[in-house]
Amino acid sequence: MSVGADTAISVQNVVKAFGQGAAAVRALDDVSVDIRQGEFFTLLGPSGCGKTTLLRLIAGFEMPTEGVILLDGADITNLPPNKRPVNTVFQSYALFPHLTVAQNVAFGLQMLGRPTAQVKARTDEMLALVKLDAFADRKVSQLSGGQQQRVALARALAPAPKVLLLDEPLSALDLKLRQAMQIELKRLQLETGITFVFVTHDQEEALTMSDRIAVMSNGKIQQVGTAKEIYTRPKNRFVANFIGETNFLTGESQDGALKLASGESIAVPGLKAGGTATVIVRPEQLRLGAEQEGVLKAKVRTLVYFGTDTHCHLALSDGTEIVARLQSPASGDAGLAEGQAVGIRFAEGALQAVEE
Repeated sequence: MSVGADTAISVQNVVKAFGQGAAAVRALDDVSVDIRQGEFFTLLGPSGCGKTTLLRLIAGFEMPTEGVILLDGADITNLPPNKRPVNTVFQSYALFPHLTVAQNVAFGLQMLGRPTAQVKARTDEMLALVKLDAFADRKVSQLSGGQQQRVALARALAPAPKVLLLDEPLSALDLKLRQAMQIELKRLQLETGITFVFVTHDQEEALTMSDRIAVMSNGKIQQVGTAKEIYTRPKNRFVANFIGETNFLTGESQDGALKLASGESIAVPGLKAGGTATVIVRPEQLRLGAEQEGVLKAKVRTLVYFGTDTHCHLALSDGTEIVARLQSPASGDAGLAEGQAVGIRFAEGALQAVEE
Protein backbone atom coordinates (compact mmCIF):
# COMPACT_ATOMS: atom_id res chain seq x y z
CA MET A 1 0.00 0.00 0.00
CA SER A 2 3.02 2.30 -0.24
CA VAL A 3 2.73 5.48 -2.31
CA GLY A 4 5.13 8.11 -3.59
CA ALA A 5 5.98 11.20 -1.55
CA ASP A 6 4.23 13.45 -4.08
CA THR A 7 0.95 11.49 -3.88
CA ALA A 8 -1.90 13.19 -2.03
CA ILE A 9 -4.61 10.55 -2.60
CA SER A 10 -4.14 6.96 -3.66
CA VAL A 11 -7.21 4.96 -4.67
CA GLN A 12 -6.27 1.30 -4.88
CA ASN A 13 -8.48 -1.41 -6.47
CA VAL A 14 -11.68 0.21 -5.24
CA VAL A 15 -15.04 -1.42 -5.89
CA LYS A 16 -18.37 0.12 -4.89
CA ALA A 17 -21.43 -2.07 -5.34
CA PHE A 18 -25.01 -1.09 -4.59
CA GLY A 19 -27.41 -3.93 -3.85
CA GLN A 20 -26.81 -7.56 -3.07
CA GLY A 21 -26.09 -10.75 -5.02
CA ALA A 22 -26.94 -10.97 -8.70
CA ALA A 23 -28.87 -7.70 -8.54
CA ALA A 24 -25.84 -5.72 -7.31
CA VAL A 25 -24.73 -2.81 -9.48
CA ARG A 26 -21.03 -1.91 -9.57
CA ALA A 27 -20.82 1.89 -9.59
CA LEU A 28 -17.04 1.54 -9.39
CA ASP A 29 -15.27 -1.51 -10.81
CA ASP A 30 -11.66 -2.01 -9.61
CA VAL A 31 -10.63 1.65 -9.83
CA SER A 32 -7.04 2.65 -9.10
CA VAL A 33 -5.61 6.15 -9.44
CA ASP A 34 -3.01 8.36 -7.74
CA ILE A 35 -3.68 12.10 -7.35
CA ARG A 36 -0.59 14.24 -6.82
CA GLN A 37 0.06 16.83 -4.15
CA GLY A 38 -1.09 20.31 -5.11
CA GLU A 39 -2.60 19.44 -8.47
CA PHE A 40 -5.95 20.27 -10.01
CA PHE A 41 -7.29 16.80 -10.81
CA THR A 42 -10.59 16.31 -12.62
CA LEU A 43 -12.88 13.28 -12.77
CA LEU A 44 -14.67 13.63 -16.10
CA GLY A 45 -17.43 11.53 -17.61
CA PRO A 46 -21.12 11.23 -18.46
CA SER A 47 -23.88 10.81 -15.88
CA GLY A 48 -23.71 7.42 -14.18
CA CYS A 49 -20.02 6.80 -14.94
CA GLY A 50 -19.03 6.65 -11.24
CA LYS A 51 -17.22 9.98 -10.86
CA THR A 52 -19.41 11.35 -8.05
CA THR A 53 -19.38 7.98 -6.29
CA LEU A 54 -15.57 8.07 -6.29
CA LEU A 55 -15.61 11.62 -4.90
CA ARG A 56 -18.01 10.56 -2.13
CA LEU A 57 -15.70 7.67 -1.21
CA ILE A 58 -12.76 10.07 -0.88
CA ALA A 59 -14.94 12.38 1.24
CA GLY A 60 -16.11 9.52 3.46
CA PHE A 61 -19.81 9.85 2.64
CA GLU A 62 -19.73 6.30 1.24
CA MET A 63 -17.58 3.30 2.12
CA PRO A 64 -16.03 1.06 -0.55
CA THR A 65 -17.15 -2.53 -1.00
CA GLU A 66 -13.53 -3.46 -1.70
CA GLY A 67 -10.22 -1.64 -1.93
CA VAL A 68 -8.23 0.99 -0.06
CA ILE A 69 -8.03 4.79 -0.06
CA LEU A 70 -4.90 6.51 1.26
CA LEU A 71 -4.37 10.20 2.03
CA ASP A 72 -0.74 11.27 2.48
CA GLY A 73 0.07 7.58 2.84
CA ALA A 74 -2.40 7.02 5.72
CA ASP A 75 -5.32 4.63 5.32
CA ILE A 76 -8.58 6.63 5.49
CA THR A 77 -10.81 3.95 3.95
CA ASN A 78 -13.07 3.58 6.99
CA LEU A 79 -12.70 7.01 8.60
CA PRO A 80 -15.89 9.09 8.97
CA PRO A 81 -16.01 12.39 7.04
CA ASN A 82 -15.30 14.56 10.11
CA LYS A 83 -12.04 12.68 10.74
CA ARG A 84 -10.64 13.35 7.27
CA PRO A 85 -8.62 16.50 6.41
CA VAL A 86 -10.91 16.98 3.41
CA ASN A 87 -13.65 19.50 2.59
CA THR A 88 -16.35 19.33 -0.10
CA VAL A 89 -18.06 22.01 -2.18
CA PHE A 90 -21.38 20.74 -3.50
CA GLN A 91 -23.47 21.58 -6.54
CA SER A 92 -25.97 23.22 -4.18
CA TYR A 93 -23.83 25.56 -2.11
CA ALA A 94 -25.60 24.69 1.20
CA LEU A 95 -25.06 28.15 2.65
CA PHE A 96 -26.97 29.41 5.71
CA PRO A 97 -29.39 32.09 4.42
CA HIS A 98 -29.95 33.65 7.86
CA LEU A 99 -26.20 34.29 8.36
CA THR A 100 -23.99 36.93 6.79
CA VAL A 101 -21.22 36.14 4.34
CA ALA A 102 -18.59 36.38 7.09
CA GLN A 103 -20.63 34.22 9.47
CA ASN A 104 -20.99 31.53 6.80
CA VAL A 105 -17.23 31.46 6.23
CA ALA A 106 -16.51 31.44 9.97
CA PHE A 107 -18.99 28.68 10.79
CA GLY A 108 -16.72 25.70 10.13
CA LEU A 109 -13.85 27.25 12.07
CA GLN A 110 -16.13 27.89 15.05
CA MET A 111 -17.30 24.26 14.98
CA LEU A 112 -13.65 23.23 15.18
CA GLY A 113 -13.28 25.30 18.34
CA ARG A 114 -10.76 27.79 16.96
CA PRO A 115 -10.10 30.92 19.09
CA THR A 116 -12.26 33.92 18.20
CA ALA A 117 -9.33 36.08 17.07
CA GLN A 118 -8.05 33.29 14.81
CA VAL A 119 -11.53 32.78 13.34
CA LYS A 120 -11.81 36.49 12.55
CA ALA A 121 -8.36 36.68 10.97
CA ARG A 122 -8.88 33.54 8.88
CA THR A 123 -12.35 34.65 7.76
CA ASP A 124 -10.98 38.00 6.63
CA GLU A 125 -8.14 36.26 4.80
CA MET A 126 -10.51 33.91 2.95
CA LEU A 127 -12.92 36.69 1.97
CA ALA A 128 -10.00 38.67 0.55
CA LEU A 129 -8.84 35.56 -1.33
CA VAL A 130 -12.22 35.18 -3.07
CA LYS A 131 -12.57 38.97 -3.48
CA LEU A 132 -15.64 39.30 -1.26
CA ASP A 133 -14.22 41.27 1.68
CA ALA A 134 -16.51 44.20 0.81
CA PHE A 135 -19.54 41.88 1.17
CA ALA A 136 -18.72 40.47 4.62
CA ASP A 137 -21.83 41.85 6.34
CA ARG A 138 -24.34 41.01 3.62
CA LYS A 139 -26.79 38.13 3.83
CA VAL A 140 -26.00 35.42 1.27
CA SER A 141 -29.53 35.80 -0.12
CA GLN A 142 -28.45 39.24 -1.37
CA LEU A 143 -25.64 37.77 -3.49
CA SER A 144 -25.54 36.55 -7.08
CA GLY A 145 -25.00 32.88 -7.91
CA GLY A 146 -21.32 33.44 -8.64
CA GLN A 147 -20.82 35.32 -5.37
CA GLN A 148 -22.56 32.55 -3.42
CA GLN A 149 -20.26 30.06 -5.10
CA ARG A 150 -17.24 32.03 -3.87
CA VAL A 151 -18.66 32.11 -0.31
CA ALA A 152 -18.96 28.31 -0.43
CA LEU A 153 -15.36 28.07 -1.63
CA ALA A 154 -14.12 30.42 1.10
CA ARG A 155 -15.93 28.41 3.76
CA ALA A 156 -14.47 25.13 2.48
CA LEU A 157 -10.94 26.56 2.24
CA ALA A 158 -10.98 28.28 5.66
CA PRO A 159 -9.94 25.21 7.72
CA ALA A 160 -7.00 24.66 5.30
CA PRO A 161 -7.95 21.12 4.24
CA LYS A 162 -5.31 18.95 2.60
CA VAL A 163 -7.76 18.19 -0.21
CA LEU A 164 -10.73 20.13 -1.57
CA LEU A 165 -13.41 18.09 -3.34
CA LEU A 166 -15.71 19.89 -5.79
CA ASP A 167 -18.85 18.13 -6.99
CA GLU A 168 -19.99 19.89 -10.21
CA PRO A 169 -20.02 23.26 -8.39
CA LEU A 170 -20.44 25.37 -11.55
CA SER A 171 -23.34 23.54 -13.19
CA ALA A 172 -26.03 25.93 -11.90
CA LEU A 173 -24.32 29.04 -13.31
CA ASP A 174 -24.94 30.59 -16.72
CA LEU A 175 -22.28 30.28 -19.43
CA LYS A 176 -20.45 33.58 -18.95
CA LEU A 177 -20.37 33.25 -15.16
CA ARG A 178 -19.30 29.62 -15.41
CA GLN A 179 -16.38 30.59 -17.63
CA ALA A 180 -15.35 33.35 -15.22
CA MET A 181 -15.52 30.95 -12.26
CA GLN A 182 -13.30 28.45 -14.09
CA ILE A 183 -10.54 31.07 -14.07
CA GLU A 184 -11.27 31.91 -10.42
CA LEU A 185 -11.10 28.26 -9.34
CA LYS A 186 -7.76 27.73 -11.03
CA ARG A 187 -6.42 30.93 -9.44
CA LEU A 188 -7.56 29.79 -5.99
CA GLN A 189 -5.95 26.40 -6.44
CA LEU A 190 -2.64 27.93 -7.49
CA GLU A 191 -2.65 30.51 -4.68
CA THR A 192 -3.52 28.03 -1.92
CA GLY A 193 -1.49 25.07 -3.21
CA ILE A 194 -4.26 22.74 -2.02
CA THR A 195 -5.03 19.57 -3.99
CA PHE A 196 -8.33 20.08 -5.83
CA VAL A 197 -10.38 17.08 -7.01
CA PHE A 198 -13.08 18.34 -9.37
CA VAL A 199 -16.03 16.36 -10.75
CA THR A 200 -17.71 17.41 -13.99
CA HIS A 201 -19.40 16.11 -17.12
CA ASP A 202 -18.34 19.26 -18.99
CA GLN A 203 -15.27 18.66 -21.14
CA GLU A 204 -14.56 22.40 -21.51
CA GLU A 205 -14.32 22.79 -17.73
CA ALA A 206 -11.96 19.83 -17.55
CA LEU A 207 -9.72 21.00 -20.39
CA THR A 208 -9.62 24.60 -19.11
CA MET A 209 -8.67 24.01 -15.47
CA SER A 210 -7.05 20.63 -14.98
CA ASP A 211 -3.46 19.65 -14.51
CA ARG A 212 -4.59 16.08 -15.20
CA ILE A 213 -7.91 14.46 -16.10
CA ALA A 214 -9.31 10.99 -15.45
CA VAL A 215 -11.94 10.10 -18.05
CA MET A 216 -14.48 7.65 -16.63
CA SER A 217 -17.10 5.34 -18.15
CA ASN A 218 -19.15 2.48 -16.71
CA GLY A 219 -17.41 2.56 -13.34
CA LYS A 220 -13.90 2.40 -14.78
CA ILE A 221 -11.16 4.91 -15.50
CA GLN A 222 -10.54 4.85 -19.24
CA GLN A 223 -7.53 7.17 -19.36
CA VAL A 224 -5.55 9.54 -17.13
CA GLY A 225 -3.44 12.33 -18.57
CA THR A 226 -3.04 16.03 -19.21
CA ALA A 227 -5.67 17.82 -21.28
CA LYS A 228 -3.30 17.78 -24.27
CA GLU A 229 -2.49 14.08 -23.90
CA ILE A 230 -6.14 13.08 -23.71
CA TYR A 231 -7.21 15.31 -26.59
CA THR A 232 -4.35 14.52 -28.97
CA ARG A 233 -3.75 10.87 -28.01
CA PRO A 234 -7.01 9.33 -26.74
CA LYS A 235 -6.56 5.74 -25.63
CA ASN A 236 -9.80 4.35 -27.04
CA ARG A 237 -12.95 5.18 -28.99
CA PHE A 238 -14.90 6.30 -25.90
CA VAL A 239 -12.28 8.87 -24.87
CA ALA A 240 -11.88 10.13 -28.44
CA ASN A 241 -15.64 10.55 -28.79
CA PHE A 242 -16.21 12.14 -25.36
CA ILE A 243 -13.40 14.72 -25.52
CA GLY A 244 -14.02 17.24 -28.27
CA GLU A 245 -15.35 16.53 -31.74
CA THR A 246 -13.94 13.55 -33.60
CA ASN A 247 -14.27 11.94 -37.00
CA PHE A 248 -14.16 8.14 -37.11
CA LEU A 249 -12.99 6.27 -40.22
CA THR A 250 -13.42 2.50 -40.26
CA GLY A 251 -11.94 0.13 -42.79
CA GLU A 252 -9.63 -2.76 -43.50
CA SER A 253 -6.33 -2.61 -41.66
CA GLN A 254 -3.27 -2.91 -43.89
CA ASP A 255 0.42 -2.34 -43.21
CA GLY A 256 0.61 1.40 -42.64
CA ALA A 257 -2.73 2.16 -44.28
CA LEU A 258 -6.50 1.98 -43.83
CA LYS A 259 -8.57 0.81 -46.81
CA LEU A 260 -12.07 2.33 -46.78
CA ALA A 261 -15.27 0.81 -48.18
CA SER A 262 -14.93 3.12 -51.18
CA GLY A 263 -11.64 1.40 -52.09
CA GLU A 264 -9.61 4.51 -51.22
CA SER A 265 -6.66 4.11 -48.85
CA ILE A 266 -5.16 6.56 -46.40
CA ALA A 267 -1.71 6.27 -44.85
CA VAL A 268 -1.74 5.60 -41.10
CA PRO A 269 1.84 5.10 -39.84
CA GLY A 270 2.18 2.14 -37.50
CA LEU A 271 -1.13 0.50 -38.44
CA LYS A 272 -0.72 -3.28 -38.64
CA ALA A 273 -2.45 -5.51 -41.18
CA GLY A 274 -5.30 -7.74 -40.11
CA GLY A 275 -9.02 -7.20 -39.58
CA THR A 276 -11.06 -4.05 -39.17
CA ALA A 277 -9.57 -0.91 -37.67
CA THR A 278 -10.89 2.48 -36.60
CA VAL A 279 -8.89 5.66 -37.18
CA ILE A 280 -9.72 9.08 -35.74
CA VAL A 281 -9.03 12.59 -36.98
CA ARG A 282 -10.09 15.87 -35.34
CA PRO A 283 -12.12 18.31 -37.50
CA GLU A 284 -9.48 21.06 -37.28
CA GLN A 285 -6.89 18.66 -38.75
CA LEU A 286 -8.67 18.32 -42.11
CA ARG A 287 -7.46 20.39 -45.06
CA LEU A 288 -9.81 21.03 -48.00
CA GLY A 289 -8.78 21.87 -51.54
CA ALA A 290 -9.33 20.95 -55.18
CA GLU A 291 -10.80 17.48 -55.65
CA GLN A 292 -7.80 16.15 -57.57
CA GLU A 293 -5.40 17.27 -54.84
CA GLY A 294 -6.97 15.31 -51.99
CA VAL A 295 -6.19 11.95 -50.44
CA LEU A 296 -9.96 11.42 -50.25
CA LYS A 297 -12.77 12.82 -52.38
CA ALA A 298 -15.88 14.31 -50.79
CA LYS A 299 -18.85 16.59 -51.36
CA VAL A 300 -19.91 19.48 -49.17
CA ARG A 301 -23.29 18.79 -47.57
CA THR A 302 -23.80 21.73 -45.23
CA LEU A 303 -21.86 24.74 -43.96
CA VAL A 304 -22.48 25.97 -40.40
CA TYR A 305 -21.07 29.38 -39.44
CA PHE A 306 -19.90 29.71 -35.80
CA GLY A 307 -18.24 33.12 -35.97
CA THR A 308 -14.55 32.32 -35.62
CA ASP A 309 -15.07 28.88 -37.21
CA THR A 310 -17.11 27.39 -40.01
CA HIS A 311 -18.02 23.71 -39.73
CA CYS A 312 -18.09 21.98 -43.11
CA HIS A 313 -20.11 18.75 -43.11
CA LEU A 314 -18.83 16.43 -45.82
CA ALA A 315 -19.85 13.11 -47.39
CA LEU A 316 -17.14 10.77 -48.61
CA SER A 317 -17.72 8.74 -51.76
CA ASP A 318 -18.90 5.74 -49.70
CA GLY A 319 -21.43 7.90 -47.81
CA THR A 320 -19.38 8.30 -44.60
CA GLU A 321 -20.01 11.71 -43.02
CA ILE A 322 -17.15 13.72 -41.56
CA VAL A 323 -16.73 17.31 -40.40
CA ALA A 324 -13.95 19.80 -41.13
CA ARG A 325 -13.52 22.88 -38.92
CA LEU A 326 -12.22 25.81 -40.91
CA GLN A 327 -11.20 29.22 -39.64
CA SER A 328 -13.71 31.78 -40.87
CA PRO A 329 -12.25 34.59 -42.97
CA ALA A 330 -13.12 38.18 -42.12
CA SER A 331 -15.86 38.16 -44.75
CA GLY A 332 -17.54 35.17 -43.09
CA ASP A 333 -17.56 33.37 -46.45
CA ALA A 334 -15.71 30.05 -46.26
CA GLY A 335 -15.30 30.01 -50.05
CA LEU A 336 -17.23 26.75 -50.33
CA ALA A 337 -20.73 25.90 -51.47
CA GLU A 338 -23.12 23.07 -50.68
CA GLY A 339 -22.76 20.29 -53.24
CA GLN A 340 -19.20 21.31 -54.15
CA ALA A 341 -16.69 18.52 -54.79
CA VAL A 342 -13.50 18.83 -52.71
CA GLY A 343 -10.37 16.90 -51.92
CA ILE A 344 -9.40 16.12 -48.32
CA ARG A 345 -5.88 16.08 -46.95
CA PHE A 346 -4.80 15.60 -43.33
CA ALA A 347 -2.38 17.49 -41.11
CA GLU A 348 0.81 15.59 -40.32
CA GLY A 349 0.26 13.08 -37.51
CA ALA A 350 -3.49 13.73 -37.47
CA LEU A 351 -4.59 10.16 -38.15
CA GLN A 352 -4.34 7.62 -35.37
CA ALA A 353 -5.81 4.22 -34.70
CA VAL A 354 -7.82 3.72 -31.50
CA GLU A 355 -9.07 0.72 -29.58
CA GLU A 356 -12.79 0.04 -29.55
